[in-house]
Amino acid sequence: MANDKFFTFHNGVKIPNIGFGTWQIPNEEAYDAVTIALKTGYTHLDTALAYKNEENVGKAIKDFDISRENVFITSKLPAQTKGYEATLEAFEETISNLGVDFLDLYLIHAPWPWDEIGKDCTEGNIESWKAMEKLYKEGKIRAIGVSNFAESDIQALINACEIVPMANQIPFYVGRDQKSLLQFCAKHNIVVEAYSPLATGQILDSAELKEIAAKYDVTPAQLCIRYCLEHNTLPLPKSTNEERILENSQLDFTISPEDVQTLDAFEDVRSK
Repeated sequence: MANDKFFTFHNGVKIPNIGFGTWQIPNEEAYDAVTIALKTGYTHLDTALAYKNEENVGKAIKDFDISRENVFITSKLPAQTKGYEATLEAFEETISNLGVDFLDLYLIHAPWPWDEIGKDCTEGNIESWKAMEKLYKEGKIRAIGVSNFAESDIQALINACEIVPMANQIPFYVGRDQKSLLQFCAKHNIVVEAYSPLATGQILDSAELKEIAAKYDVTPAQLCIRYCLEHNTLPLPKSTNEERILENSQLDFTISPEDVQTLDAFEDVRSK
């Protein structure tokens, strides 16, 4: 599913193996952050209608000397938007914000609204997915997928719809290995994208993590991001700091199987 620089979706579309995440980057900061990311060599940018920064993400891409075909843009259908027509409308809003004609990847942001986590929205998700299948067939989206979906949520789409999701973007980091979900996605050729690969920064102070990172002469953040790749997941680090944006993309090392096992055994810092 992955080679050195790309993952490949089950429809043959390639996605760069590390993306620049823009969650929690306000619109006014997004322009500079995305410009720095593009300068650094990122060609895969991840945004969402809910992030309220699509306009400046799009403007930064437009102002940078890069052709649309050479940048991979992901956006997401808001978690509370369920249904066929509502999905088509939200998609139009997103491409208008970004100032583009098509998206490379479009995801259902979550299986339920954020203020109703766990609610059964199967019917709404199926209707939204059918709208996304339509947009995909029309060439307006090159790949379609989901985010924060459990196995049962994905299975419901597989059972009722034509196209198996191509991606599932989930929280994945040292201490949260999501083993059974990863196995399920691998079985269905679904690329797993790892958001919050640094556990929103909470894990970086771990003495044991620092010790392992020192062995490879890398920072704890680089170790955490590389860990995602060792598990065949696509990391989406985010930062507004120029030095860190560059550092987060420098991952030319491999973690030994023994150290991967040690990292697998870490406790989930975000569950405390």
